Amino acid sequence: MNRIDTLFSSKKSNILSVYFTSGYPNLEDTTRIIQALDESGADLLEIGMPYSDSMVDGTTIQNSNGQALANGMSLKVLFAQLENIRSTTQMPLLMMGYVNQVIQYGAETFCQKCQEIGIDGVIIPDIPMFEYETEYRPLFEKYGLYNVFLVTPQTSDERIRAFDQAAQGFLYVVSSASTTGAKSDIQTNQEAYFQRLEKLNLKNHRLIGFGISDNKTFQKACQYANGAIIGSAFIKTLGKAGNLEGNIQAFIKSIRGQVE
Repeated sequence: MNRIDTLFSSKKSNILSVYFTSGYPNLEDTTRIIQALDESGADLLEIGMPYSDSMVDGTTIQNSNGQALANGMSLKVLFAQLENIRSTTQMPLLMMGYVNQVIQYGAETFCQKCQEIGIDGVIIPDIPMFEYETEYRPLFEKYGLYNVFLVTPQTSDERIRAFDQAAQGFLYVVSSASTTGAKSDIQTNQEAYFQRLEKLNLKNHRLIGFGISDNKTFQKACQYANGAIIGSAFIKTLGKAGNLEGNIQAFIKSIRGQVE
């Protein structure tokens, strides 16, 4: 069974997914961050593949991409860093990036490396549905990779249902029509959108991302989905001075509402 399925079969709510940019703040921090997140109580991890032209990311994640690339991060380096990651964690791990990165690396080679390492799925927002169905779905299924689709407030019910049929694992619910970035609260119009999704009776689990930054927004998102995804707020934590593991632990506790 895919580890994503294992997670959702054992935990139905308050799932915390964390995104981080591999190679940030330092090139060799990738496995340290994964292990610290596992030990601190995150449920699922999205490993960002640094890219110079990210479309959906706000300033914080874009800057982390730039720093990671300047540090020397590449897919080749990332796969080498993750080679033995399954000896230290059994958390579901997803790779998040853009289709050009997969094409440049070689789509089948990319999928094969993911399978060898133990990657459970991918989030590649710019793969059109038609290309996914005709070119990528056979590859992803061959190598046991779940593909997670993003839905937005502007996505029609018909298209959401199509994504739901094609997706595996969960749907990434983009909370607003904006780029990634921490927000202070979830607005009434966003709640109406979340309620619309609930009424569609989708087969996939849902995680809400974009704008989730603290315990308040995490708890609010969890009222309307199985959990939430945090990215920009965590990237800011990684950029702080001090002990990396200690900062990560404190951050996860704050999101969980476990601050002493």
